[in-house]
Parts: sequence; C-alpha cells; structure tokens
Amino acid sequence: MLSSWAQSKDLALFAVKKNWLERQRIGEANLKLPPKTWNKMYTINNFWQHFHQNNFAFLLLNEIPKNDLKNHFDKLIHHLHQYNKNLDLIIKNKKDIAELIITANGNPYLFKEVELLIHHAPKINRWQITAFLQPETNLIQYQQKTDKPLDYYGISLKISEMYFQPINNTNGPNNLGIKIYLKNYIFHKNNLRLREAVYVHIEHLIGEKAFANDLAFIEIGQLGCIQKNLIELYNLKIYIANINSLKL
Repeated sequence: MLSSWAQSKDLALFAVKKNWLERQRIGEANLKLPPKTWNKMYTINNFWQHFHQNNFAFLLLNEIPKNDLKNHFDKLIHHLHQYNKNLDLIIKNKKDIAELIITANGNPYLFKEVELLIHHAPKINRWQITAFLQPETNLIQYQQKTDKPLDYYGISLKISEMYFQPINNTNGPNNLGIKIYLKNYIFHKNNLRLREAVYVHIEHLIGEKAFANDLAFIEIGQLGCIQKNLIELYNLKIYIANINSLKL
C-alpha cells in the first residue's frame, strides 16, 4: 500500500511539474506579446489542445451514445467560444477522413479571427481542418434534379427548384445584387426564418467568403409560370466568376 501511494504521489508531482513547465513554455513564447494578444493565443492553444485530445470521439459519430456525443460537442464549442463567441464549427465524418470546419457564419468582420485560429491548427491524423464553408463542387444532383430538399426550421427548399436574376444596382454598379425565385415563396413568405433559409442555401452553393464578398444584396420572390431570363441558382458561382473576370 505504501509503495502504491508513493508511486501515485510521484506521478502527481510529475504531472504538476509538467503542467508548470508547459505554462512556462507558453509564457516565455508570449512574453513579448500585448496582454490581449497573449490571452487570444492562450485560448487558441486551449482549443486545439482540447480538440487534439478528444478528436477520436468525433471519428465515432455513429458509434457513441448521443448524450456522450452532445457532451463532447458542447465542450468543444465552449473552448471555441472562449476564443470568439461568434464563431461556429461543423464536423463532417467522411469515409477515410473527417473534416472540421470553422465558420464565421458569413460575417466578414470575423474572417481574420477564423484565419488566425486555422493558422495555428495542429496536424492531426485522419483530419482535414478547413477555414470557412467551401463552395459545393458536385452540381450533378441539381442539374438532374435528384437533390433532396434541405429543411431549415420547417422551411423545405430544393436548390434545383430555385432560380435567380441579377438586379441592377444604381448606387453601386459594381456591386452585384440578385433576386431569388422560389416555387413555394407564397407559402413561406411570412416565416421570419425564410431569409435565413435562403442565405444558408446560397452559402452552401458558393461558399462563405463569396457569399459575404460578392453579393451586395438579395431579394426573394415567387417563381412564376412565364418568367424569362432566369438562371438556375446552382449556376450562381459560375455567374459570379464571370462577372468578377470582367472587372479585371
């Protein structure tokens, strides 16, 4: 019993010493940084350290109990919000590799915060770490109209059934505005979440940075039977690329 106690005590002392040395290492590395910057670096290190130690849980999304998974998510979100409370994260578990996406929810004022966090991300086996929601690259499902409706707070929309039309902006000719046409706009027009739902779909298609930087304003309306010169929404990314090339 005495030997076991002594061994436990030695381990405890080793853990305390290791923790003290780690604090010293971080402190020395950030000694010349302003207090706010040091605090930011501290929360960045904490977030990545926590994710590195617990990433295995997110590789087993379909295998661990939902309550345990929720606890892991809540703790990870807590560490992220210690760094910046306005950022969010998305985890995608693919066949051979999982992806952690840090998003600013389309807020351009937070883009540098996302980039700083990602800059300090460690390399973790089986993980891809991504800044911002990236544009959709597989458009075949929309072209063939085989896509499934995306549900957002009870608002069900299919991208293959959504269209847009460019709008002339007299106040800023170089700022692109678009009007989105929905098949079921009349049904959802009084839903306060409708605009959010449309934004989520556009962001999914063209990516978070393009959504924030390339679109000045968005209007929404009902898709009619005889409307002409409408463009499929899934072609918005290509349309924006063409417009931007003309500005060069």
